[in-house]
Amino acid sequence: MAECQIILKNVLKICYTSNYPESMEKISILFLQITIVLIGIGALAFMLWEPHLEGRNAHATPFEVYFNDPFLTYAYTASIAFFVALYQAFRLLGYIRQNKIFSQDSAKALRTIQYCAISLIGFIGAPLAYLCIVQPGDDIAGGVAMGIVTIFISAVFATTAAVCTSILQSKLLTVCTPSPTTRATHSPRKLR
Repeated sequence: MAECQIILKNVLKICYTSNYPESMEKISILFLQITIVLIGIGALAFMLWEPHLEGRNAHATPFEVYFNDPFLTYAYTASIAFFVALYQAFRLLGYIRQNKIFSQDSAKALRTIQYCAISLIGFIGAPLAYLCIVQPGDDIAGGVAMGIVTIFISAVFATTAAVCTSILQSKLLTVCTPSPTTRATHSPRKLR
């Protein structure tokens, strides 16, 4: 009971201080960073655990599961772009928390997220095209549907990152480019 009172007292102290919005913003950004880390851990755990559930891998050794399947090799290679994008999103939130959103580092992180999303579209689109062209008779509707949804999500992320990058770049140009009156007052004097 005393612990709850201490926690409540600290929460009320945070809420009634003068920098309440600023502290809540930092807490929400920290929450988003923790969420990104948990998404990464969950995705990695799923990628390592799921191959053991396949019927052909029920009695296989770990070496046979992970190193004799070309599809798993392809999936793990494609997942590199996903994890790089997660890392860049984590870094971008760190820049936001430090009030460095209008910096070249933020623009670079957004651009990297955009490129990762585009590469995911390619990594997912290539096997879908292969399945549709080479094996049109098989029942591939479920896999194709999941692939199309994933491509759509990646396209949304790529477009959002591109728009945010262009907005950020335009803000950086207006902040960093001196106005004509500033150039005239700061131009070097001519030597006589």
